[in-house]
Formats: sequence, structure tokens, C-alpha cells
Amino acid sequence: MVSLAYLDPGNLETDLQAGANHRYELLWVILIGLIFALIIQSLAANLGVVTGKHLAEICKSEYPKPVMICLWLLAEVAVIAADIPEVIGTAFAFYLLFRIPVWIGVLITGSSTLLLLGLQRYGVRKLEFLISMLVFVMAACFFGELSIVKPPAKEVLKGLFIPKLKGNGATGDAIALLGALVMPHNLFLHSALVLSRKTPSSVRGIKDACGFFLYESGFALFVALLINIAVISVSGTVCFGENLSAEDIDKCSDLSLDNSSFLLKNVLGRSSSIVYGVALLASGQSSTITGTYAGQYIMQGFLDIKMKTWLRNLMTRCIAIAPSLVVSIIGGSNGAGRLIIIASVLIG
Repeated sequence: MVSLAYLDPGNLETDLQAGANHRYELLWVILIGLIFALIIQSLAANLGVVTGKHLAEICKSEYPKPVMICLWLLAEVAVIAADIPEVIGTAFAFYLLFRIPVWIGVLITGSSTLLLLGLQRYGVRKLEFLISMLVFVMAACFFGELSIVKPPAKEVLKGLFIPKLKGNGATGDAIALLGALVMPHNLFLHSALVLSRKTPSSVRGIKDACGFFLYESGFALFVALLINIAVISVSGTVCFGENLSAEDIDKCSDLSLDNSSFLLKNVLGRSSSIVYGVALLASGQSSTITGTYAGQYIMQGFLDIKMKTWLRNLMTRCIAIAPSLVVSIIGGSNGAGRLIIIASVLIG
């Protein structure tokens, strides 16, 4: 569940724009960001295993009340900021699938997530598996497209290992990329989820558990790294290609989640927008669920308030919907896409 947060609409939006604007030059940001994410996520998991408490509970017990309140507010802001890309990404998915205006899609996102949370009575693991499969359908499409457009391996490796910030907006796009990978609420979630697994109380058992969670997180983030590399590489290769139509050139100049399905037309043909829309919907919904659970643990740990899942989701979603709705009405899909970037920059 934790790894799904690194494949959310915010990641996709920033990846697409980074590739369209700078080709492969910002791949190193993804690599460094996910390396640090692995380190921090592992520390959060170790905290839960060793202490038997999750991060929010530790913060409450270790810090004075004023500091604790500030930490709680910052954590809540992080959850809300991370939820904005999910709201807009889901709204874009509704637009691609049903041609519903983005601002109406923003309103629908609240009820759609509540419906998905209601399906958890059939089992959280089954729900996770279903969502993961839908998200990885999109990943498979990008990998398939990658095999067709064949970006130059030398340039991709150079972008991955040689830091470079050249061109207009490179710094801003790099910050947005990093911000999309920074998931503060994931630390609270990861430290809590490990508590649901039985861990031996012996020193040996705790060490083995910490090692297992490190390998588990490493594998999940490695997969996320490959998918992010594929998205940036496809975007960069297609948008810097020589045989682009005038329409595609126009799309690449302002690439966003709602107009990027053409990147997959070599693999999916006319059905690219439908498959892309379904996967984008799954991405937004799965990331929202992780945010909802994280918000629950944050509120429970800091304030000793245990809120029902649907109520917690409704509260967070209403706050996230407000700016998304205003921007989508005033600025349309372009404005909504920019809001994703702004939210990512703020988190970063």
C-alpha cells in the first residue's frame, strides 16, 4: 500500500512535464529522491518494529505539547497537499473516460473514494491487489511504448547519473519532481502498518523484521523507480521526436494528465485514452486510500481521536476539493494541471 503513493497522479504529472520539457536531464532527481525515500521509509518501519508504536504516537510522547501541535498541523497539511493531485488526477480520469468536465469530476471524486473504501469489506488485500493491477497496467503500457520509441540508452543513463539543471524552468521542474516523491504522511502510515504484522520480541526477531521491511520497501521503490523512468523517457522521446504532428507538438508544449494519452498510441492505438483513463483512475483512488489511512493514524496518534474511515476521508477530501474546484472552474484543465505542480512544489 505504501509504495502506491509513489505512483500517484502527482508523480505522473511531474514526470510527464519533466520529460516533455527537459527530455532525460532530470532523471537523476527521481533516483536521488527514491534513494532518500527508501532510507526514510526504512527508518519509519524500524521505529514501529522496535518501539511498538507508530510515528505519531512517538511524537506525542516525546515532544512538548506546543511542538506536538505544530507537528500535527504540518502532518495534516501534508496529507491535504498530497490529496490535491489525487483529486485532480481522478477528475481527469473521469474526463478521459466519460467526457465529464473537470470541475464536475472534482465534485464526484469525494463519493467515488467513499465507494471504494466501502468495498474494503471484501478484504483490504484483495482491494490492494485489484488497484495495483490496474496501476501496473498503465506501467506495462509505458514499458511497451518504451520498447517501441527506444530512447537512446546512453542519454537515459547520463540523465540518471549526471546531475544537470539546464534550460528554462529546470529548477522548478526538479523541485516539483522531488516534491511529488516526498510523502511525509507515508512515514506515519509505514510506521503503523508494520505493527499489524507479528514480530518476535527477541533481538534476533526484531533485526530480522527490520531487514525484511528494508527489502520489501527496496523492491517496491525499485519498481516505482523503473516506472517513473519509463514515463519520463517516453515523454522525452516522443515530445522531442522529429515526426510529431502539429497537434502533438501543441500537446507537448503544455503536457498534462488529461492530454497525454497520445504518448501510448503506438501500444494501444485508439483505445489509449480509455486504458490510460482507467489506470489514472486507479492511481488516484489507490493513493487516496493511503492518504486516508495515514490521516487516521496521524489524528489517532497525536490527538487520541479515532475517526471512522469514511468520515476521515470526507473531511480531508472536502478540504482538498475546495482549491481544486475553484482552479478547475476558473482555469480549466490547464489550471488544474498547474495546481498539481504547485502542490508538489509546496510539499517539496
